[in-house]
Formats: sequence, C-alpha cells, structure tokens
Amino acid sequence: MHIIWYGQSCFKITLQAQKRSKQWISLVIDPFSEDIGLKLPKLEADIVLVTHEHQDHSNRKAIQKDPFVIDGPGEYELRDVFIRGIDSFHDNKKGEDRGLNTIYTITTEEVRLCHLGDFGQSELTSKQLEEIGEVDVLMIPVGGVYTVDAKEAAKIIGQIEPRTVIPMHYSIPGLKIKLDELSSFLKVIGEKNVDAVEKFSAAKQNVSGEEMRVVPLVPQSKKASKK
Repeated sequence: MHIIWYGQSCFKITLQAQKRSKQWISLVIDPFSEDIGLKLPKLEADIVLVTHEHQDHSNRKAIQKDPFVIDGPGEYELRDVFIRGIDSFHDNKKGEDRGLNTIYTITTEEVRLCHLGDFGQSELTSKQLEEIGEVDVLMIPVGGVYTVDAKEAAKIIGQIEPRTVIPMHYSIPGLKIKLDELSSFLKVIGEKNVDAVEKFSAAKQNVSGEEMRVVPLVPQSKKASKK
C-alpha cells in the first residue's frame, strides 16, 4: 500500500485489490479546488472519499476514471477494501459553526488507516473511538484555525494510539488558507529532526512497531496559476 499527499487533506492511496491478485485499486481522499492556491496533478481513482463539502475537500470533478464516490457515514466493501464513514463535527460546537465531518477508516492488506478529515472536536467521543477501533496509520489535521490545533491533535492521538501518524492540513508553500506550521505540532509532541518523505509504504510489517512514529509527507501538488 502506497500513500501520497497533495496538501490539505488530500491523499492518494494505491493498494492491492484482492488477495493473491495483481490488480491494484486506488483511492483519493478530499480532492481540492485550485481556489486554495494549489493545483492537483491529473489523478485517476477507483474510489473517492469526501469528508465534507467545503471547496478544499470536495472537488470530485478533479478525479478521472468515473470513480465510486463515498461522501458520508456508512459501511462499504469494494474488492476486499472495507471502508467505514463515521459521524463527527467540523467544530467544537456540534457543527454549529462549520457543520458535519466524516471520519473514514479504510481496512485492507491487514492494515487499518484512519483519515479524520476536518475534525474540529476537542476530543473523540467513546462511540467514535469504538467505531474507529485500532489504527495502524492515522491521518490527522494539525494546523488549527478550521480544525484541531497541535495540542488538540496530540490529545486525540493519545486517544487513538495509532502506530504511525501522518500530519495533514497545515501551512505549506502556495496555500492561500492561513494555517499553523507543521513545526508547531512537532514541537508539541517532542519530535525533532523529522524528515518528510515523498511516499509512505504502509505494509503490516512496517506499521506494527511498539513505538509510535510520525511521518510527514512532501506535498505532491504545484502552486496554482493565477487566473
């Protein structure tokens, strides 16, 4: 399984579709529009997950190949890929300010991923934690302003106890949305000299260590041209 990040909460995940099969399946999560200052490359996907309907998360038209779109809570199974959408809020006022958000878990190849979307609650509820379950790779917003900030993200990581953390939704070059820097999050969790990587390969053998690790990714997007 390979995970690539394009900025904000947008990822492409490529994985083997079925046991003993050489067929691969691709998922894109939260494709964004160029209005935010970043441009996606041409992307194809079999499945698109949308956590909520804001412009920096729901640009379905950016994805080619006529994908199957999931944009809310529920349970789904496509070619040995098990996806669960879980209700949550985009703010800490039960959605009063920014509405609803869907958390997704993706289980396949004996690995469970969790993408929190624009999670804005100060903490997860016991019901949400139960539905999320054990997590190998957690994709969590850390940039504050519209989501949890560094300190709140650290608290949520403590609730979930994932084996690997991929931070997302923070300030990067070209992004017009003002968010906190990744360095704020790394300082809070006590990480130093963490190098970002182009791609993360999430196999069971490399996400099963006892100590949690943080893996920042290099955004694979370009600055959008001025219109």
